[in-house]
Amino acid sequence: MSTVRFVAIGDSFSEGVGDELSDGTVRGWADLAAIGWADAIGEPIEYANLAIRGRLAWPVVEEQLEPALALKPTHLSFNAGGNDMLRPKADIEHIADAFTRVLRRCDEAGTTLIVLSGANPSAQLPLTSLIQRRGDELSAAVLRRIQDRADVLQALNWPDRELSRPEYWAEDRLHMNANGHHRVAARVLDAVGAGAPEEWWHAHDVPEEEPLSTAAYYRRHVGPWIKRRVTRRSSGDGRRPKFAEWTEIRPSSAG
Repeated sequence: MSTVRFVAIGDSFSEGVGDELSDGTVRGWADLAAIGWADAIGEPIEYANLAIRGRLAWPVVEEQLEPALALKPTHLSFNAGGNDMLRPKADIEHIADAFTRVLRRCDEAGTTLIVLSGANPSAQLPLTSLIQRRGDELSAAVLRRIQDRADVLQALNWPDRELSRPEYWAEDRLHMNANGHHRVAARVLDAVGAGAPEEWWHAHDVPEEEPLSTAAYYRRHVGPWIKRRVTRRSSGDGRRPKFAEWTEIRPSSAG
């Protein structure tokens, strides 16, 4: 069996934001999928993750795709567009064109593409109907671009109504917590034919915390987000990929 070499590119969704460990580092679905994949096949795999929080779809392609392909992966996962959708003049077709570019380059490189859609946070956020509509439109636009490609692996999270429940979301309501990242990892493992532990599909208890008031939520999360938009800054400014080179993942218990 040839060695699996799995690289993830994208934004905060693929970086793992919301699934913070006790030391302050982020884990996330891609890390979990790498561990689960190694466990499933009983062999080490090579794993890299170039995703950076805050990135728009085309900057992900322009900054991360070629360095990722230069690693000569067997599998490359791509998700982007969540940050674009929140912009006032989001061009859905232009965002979806980024998926076309990634697919073309993966074809040229002989790399299997894993396409993910993000989880749907709209029920918990301001502008619920706008986010729902744009997410539906982006999902449909991406699917049109890969509908005739049975070789493209799909892990579609946007239609997953279970994943939209509050138990799967972090305090900011925009990023998934550990429950959400485990469920997405399980879907990715199903897509690659590895299978995931059954418990990864279900929400588990999270620490009891006093729910934020509306005012506190806007002050802690919405206000800083608006400030970054006004100042044209990104939460990912100055950040580097957490796994820019291959990291060997040996079979173990992911927890």
